[in-house]
Amino acid sequence: MSIAAKEIHLLHYPDGVPTTEDFAVRDSVLPNPLDGEVLIENIWMSVDPYMRGRMTKRKSYIPPFELNAPLEGHAIGRVMQSRDPRFAEGSLVTSMTGWRSHALLERDYLHPIPDMPDIPPEKFLGVLGMPGMTAWVGLNRIANCKAGDTVFVSAAAGAVGSVVCQLAKAKGCRVIGSTGDRGKAKWLRTELNVDAVINYRDTDDLSGSLGEVAPQGIDVYYENVGGAHLEAALDHINTGGRIAVCGMISNYNDKSPQPGPRNLFRLTTQRAKMEGFIVSDHWGSYPDFVREGADLVRSGQLKSRETVIKGLENAPEAFIDLFKGKNTGKMLVKLAD
Repeated sequence: MSIAAKEIHLLHYPDGVPTTEDFAVRDSVLPNPLDGEVLIENIWMSVDPYMRGRMTKRKSYIPPFELNAPLEGHAIGRVMQSRDPRFAEGSLVTSMTGWRSHALLERDYLHPIPDMPDIPPEKFLGVLGMPGMTAWVGLNRIANCKAGDTVFVSAAAGAVGSVVCQLAKAKGCRVIGSTGDRGKAKWLRTELNVDAVINYRDTDDLSGSLGEVAPQGIDVYYENVGGAHLEAALDHINTGGRIAVCGMISNYNDKSPQPGPRNLFRLTTQRAKMEGFIVSDHWGSYPDFVREGADLVRSGQLKSRETVIKGLENAPEAFIDLFKGKNTGKMLVKLAD
């Protein structure tokens, strides 16, 4: 008995900000699984800013998406049929088969979600999934954050930034967050206990605003935005400061290269370190992160918020909304109950 499925395909490589016309919903039919295969129905999928890089035909750390083929991304699915004893029917698994309602996979492309029944499964796409792991790696392995540091986080209300803020607070750091929305600024202050919040849309001088709330400078900058945020961080980086470069979302849709920071020489004068990283290079440490993160979730020190869009057909709109700042915390698409 075959399964009728739906997939989101990329029709064009976007020129600038993606539009819904760059995507299409396509029907597909999946056969019953053979030995060693598992048929899953996806119930949650993630949209993430890094996907924009795969929508450009250029050399990068990961190949671009193929046109007229299903897109890929993290998803949580329920096993419908299994020809592998390790995956029982009805169990929940993670895979890279987001952007589709169903998937037929060999065993090596599936992973059981951590056995933590007290934690909702969608958290393993957000605060305890790839975004949370990205926050943990950048803060601990790249920036070597320690108690007493002053930490500046751009895109602080996003899926990664909001976890960075809370992990840094749990370490005993002073945390400064940046966002472009007053509602998000209030959430950061009142619920996540961020020490100071800058609304970059309310200031004509981001560097000056950072200097006001960090008169002693910053020790760590967690970079999610680039552009003026990076320049401001460099203006105030302390001697021996560390910058972990996770992303630069302000540049993802540029049609031509933008000038680099004018004050990059501050890395030399301050003997500071700036290092980029890809979270997949550190995935062997995921069990360490999820143990630490789950304990913080249970204790209330690591909170999360999800912006949920329902329906596979609305996944392109959810992805595009990331670049409009319409998400607080993790942007998720719910595909099934």
